[in-house]
Amino acid sequence: MAESSPYLAATADAYDALADVYADFVRDSLDRLPLDRSMVAAFAELVRADGARPVVEAGCGPGYMTAHLRDLGLDAFGVDLSPRLIDIARRDYPDLRFEVGSMGALDVADGELGGLLSWYSLIHTPPTELPPYFAEFRRVLAPGGYLLLGFFESEGGPVSRFDHKVTPAYRWPIDELADLASKEEFVEVARMLREPLEDERFRRGHLLMRRDRTAAMG
Repeated sequence: MAESSPYLAATADAYDALADVYADFVRDSLDRLPLDRSMVAAFAELVRADGARPVVEAGCGPGYMTAHLRDLGLDAFGVDLSPRLIDIARRDYPDLRFEVGSMGALDVADGELGGLLSWYSLIHTPPTELPPYFAEFRRVLAPGGYLLLGFFESEGGPVSRFDHKVTPAYRWPIDELADLASKEEFVEVARMLREPLEDERFRRGHLLMRRDRTAAMG
């Protein structure tokens, strides 16, 4: 997909400016999120059972989730728009591969991956620009490959913009996000909605999907 949208540069600049603060904030965030971890663990187990092809974390930030995927037995690497966050990821996890790039134009061959994790990385994408990302995810995933999305859920309302602490972001109805993915040959496997913790503002959504094998064969 074309990568000329101005929000991409704005997002990269915003995360570069707050990279150290953001990395410190999220580094141990999974420790208190057993439900979120359970979805990631299921994703990892399914990818391993399906042949253990490589997995990308698209929008990896400082790399803590990529490292978690590695700890779950996956051959994982990370891609992010922010050069500063990639520097931190390479420093903190020198045994892993991290690249500066966009999840909308991944440097990956067609059908190469067994899984793709987008963990709160689609949230900054304006709604009208989101569909091409799912097309790119379909391109890089092997038939039957798994996609796991983590995002802020709109709690029964429409897609809504909010003032994220780094740069503006969007909350999505889980059904609408699943429908967008289904237009690119993704079939829902599971979903989980988690109510916000005391220090969180919004409900969290998690969608586990699989690239349809039948569509690829047709």
